[in-house]
Amino acid sequence: MSGNPMLSDAAFEKAGSVAVLDRGATPADEWARAQGMAGAQTLQPPPPPDSALPAPSGPPPAPPGAVLTGRAMSLGGVASATGLMFAVLLIGGWWGWGQVDPGVKNPVTGEVTGVTFSAGLLWGALIIALVFAFATAFMPKAARFTSLPYALFEGVVLGMISRMYEVQFDGIVVQAILATAGVFAMMLVLYGLRILRATPRFVKGVIAATFGIMALYLVGFLFSLFGSGFSFWNDASLLGIGISVVICIVAALNLILDFDFIEKGVAAKAPAYMDWYAGFGLVVTLVWLYLEMLRLLSKIRQ
Repeated sequence: MSGNPMLSDAAFEKAGSVAVLDRGATPADEWARAQGMAGAQTLQPPPPPDSALPAPSGPPPAPPGAVLTGRAMSLGGVASATGLMFAVLLIGGWWGWGQVDPGVKNPVTGEVTGVTFSAGLLWGALIIALVFAFATAFMPKAARFTSLPYALFEGVVLGMISRMYEVQFDGIVVQAILATAGVFAMMLVLYGLRILRATPRFVKGVIAATFGIMALYLVGFLFSLFGSGFSFWNDASLLGIGISVVICIVAALNLILDFDFIEKGVAAKAPAYMDWYAGFGLVVTLVWLYLEMLRLLSKIRQ
């Protein structure tokens, strides 16, 4: 099982079928089998090999009984799918950024007033993004069709949230992007050098921590519906900053699980649609990490 809750190793399916060849069969056995498959059709035995004939040029023919299959999952395919999703994410983010009126900032106190945005647009885009996200998670074959709409609507949500943070804290969006990119690069190096590996114990620990954080998100959301909230979580206190640091670490460790999922899929020659499925999981993790970086930096700057 993959560590990322949005990904599942059960999605690995064979890209095609290849007949099993009997490497130890004699020419007589192959001829008898061919005669049996031909039925009533009369077959002539192949001519004996002639060493005097020139060797054929070009690649050797496919062995009898082999079924050619389509393109399998590859690192290049995952990189291309992920890059395209990020391009669509940026388009949605650019549009969502413009949907927030920054209001007026007091140059003396730094207080911002008059910030306006459409809550219906924010929640609508978020709900649609979640629908596409769950559809992709539970239907891997549809990833090539659902991951781009997810990226578009998720981009709108990120653009609006980022603009609201930027209004309060100048330059925080650039800082969060650089921090996210730096963590991604660091985790990729640690995974490539096998300093961090997705061992069974590691996977179980990250999964448990991830679902614990998701439960905390859900409880906080339910409390907010009744006008309450977790002040210790959102406040710019040492405890609040510590919680944000822990969440950022867990989000970063999920990248190790994403890298492991991609490596295993490529090694297993998973179907080509898994390029999109793996890229989708990677984008989900990076979006989560970026949002938590925004939250952490805002607490520090307060």
